[in-house]
Amino acid sequence: MNHSPELLKGTLQTIVLKVLADYGKMYGYELVQRVRQLSANTITLTEGALYPTLHRMEKNGLLKTEVVMVGKRMRKYYRITPAGKEAVDVKIDNFVSFIRTMSAVLSLKAWV
Repeated sequence: MNHSPELLKGTLQTIVLKVLADYGKMYGYELVQRVRQLSANTITLTEGALYPTLHRMEKNGLLKTEVVMVGKRMRKYYRITPAGKEAVDVKIDNFVSFIRTMSAVLSLKAWV
């Protein structure tokens, strides 16, 4: 079962920061594939959602880019910054708190 784009929208920055913090620099397609692998094929990031988020995170100082020539192509790698490393823990804590709150609201006893 794939997760809805609406649910992913609010967690995309958290996902990107955590994956980059854990696995190091990646280019966009590589990031998409890693998330797909980690989620057992239940999360599929689209270019339309991913790239605007990456650009916004770079603008906000959470990511830094590096352009590398691979053969005759340029590949843009994204790397987490020190500010991004600080933000990832805060975002994960906020997400866990949100899950606990939603579990209580929805009476999901296993999560509370």
